Amino acid sequence: MTAPAPARPLADLMPAARDLAEQLGGIPSRNRIMGELRVGAPKATALREALIAEAAEAAEAETVPDPWTFAEPASGPVPVSPAPAGSAGHAVGSGESATEPAQVPARSAAEPAEVEQVSPPVPAAYPPAPVAEALPQVAADGHPGTSTRRNGRRNAVWPLVLIGLPAFVAIWSGWVGLGGLTGFGVVHPLPGIADGFSINTAITLPIGVEVYAAYSLRAWLAGSAPARARRFAKWSGIGSLAVGALGQVAYHLLVAAGIHSAPWWITTLVACLPVAVLGMAAALAHLMHDDAEVTR
Repeated sequence: MTAPAPARPLADLMPAARDLAEQLGGIPSRNRIMGELRVGAPKATALREALIAEAAEAAEAETVPDPWTFAEPASGPVPVSPAPAGSAGHAVGSGESATEPAQVPARSAAEPAEVEQVSPPVPAAYPPAPVAEALPQVAADGHPGTSTRRNGRRNAVWPLVLIGLPAFVAIWSGWVGLGGLTGFGVVHPLPGIADGFSINTAITLPIGVEVYAAYSLRAWLAGSAPARARRFAKWSGIGSLAVGALGQVAYHLLVAAGIHSAPWWITTLVACLPVAVLGMAAALAHLMHDDAEVTR
């Protein structure tokens, strides 16, 4: 059994956290730090607080001016300090009484009056800007707020629809055709209740496999899901796309060969697909919900 890797101190993780914040253009969320740096919740919280403190210090340094740059030199005559009481007047002679106060010579009219020394006022430092204004806006999921607009233009949706429509038709027809070759067909799901209601079970294949692939890819690539859920969504989504591609290949090969009934092993795999899709979808939903509760 291998020993667990020693915990990395915050000082070693701060450069990677700064790089992540620089890539995102803002302070990353705790979940994003946990997923990208592979750390626990307490250490991710400490890293995020350190990034917020650094951003606040940088914003305060940019907004607070140097108060001494506004101080003006004092003008006017040089202040004169008053002479000490003990030094004023003439020295006490031998014939004078020690208790007699010293005589202070009268100030002439031509001598300028003493000027009181006044220190130049120091301008108060401007209050720092609030941290909320200096930091970039962060969305509720921990990522910088994004919009569908880029440079004042909304991303067009019609190219995606134009690309996806023929792919949807081809995938749908391939799965329905393969379902017909493997025993899927028309059934009456409500016997005795609605005998005239029937449904072709072959449609469960494209709905289950392809919709789950799109759902898992969304959970993986959006970045809002927790780390464990994103990891599971990644591999299960790639697996669903691979199974979908193999199903299309199998159908076209069988039709090209003139086979009207698929071999038993293809029938077995296709019959297990709805059950596998249900299990993966339930597992992904539980992972996203449980990890979100733990993080909260």
